[in-house]
Amino acid sequence: MSNQSMSCQGLRLLVVDDDADTRILLTFLFELEGAEVIAAASADETLKIMSSFKPDILISDICLPDEDGYSLLLKVRNLEAKRGRKIPAIALTASTFEDDHKRALLAGYDIYQCKPIDLDELTSMVASLVGIKEYVCHI
Repeated sequence: MSNQSMSCQGLRLLVVDDDADTRILLTFLFELEGAEVIAAASADETLKIMSSFKPDILISDICLPDEDGYSLLLKVRNLEAKRGRKIPAIALTASTFEDDHKRALLAGYDIYQCKPIDLDELTSMVASLVGIKEYVCHI
């Protein structure tokens, strides 16, 4: 990462990925910037977490072991609509096919990001989705 990083103080993130390394990396990255992060390995686990955790943003893999990220997002959106909220969502996937990109956006993801993850780019995406405009230089 560059020495320009965003301050995520007070931001609540839900990271969903069946790959433990990705969950650890993203949790570490955003906690370093002051965010509260909860990570889940499956859609089912995500929905259980959502019963008590109200994230400001969802970052989710598309290929999950129990169901795909498209149907997960639909369930999350329905749950959040009942709460009078709509959280921004970023799709993470190893797929680089244009059809998958279109499908993710049509499913309701705000941003589609291919793996491997560019951490600077991801933090900028999170900042833009939640309206963080100020960047803090970390030495």
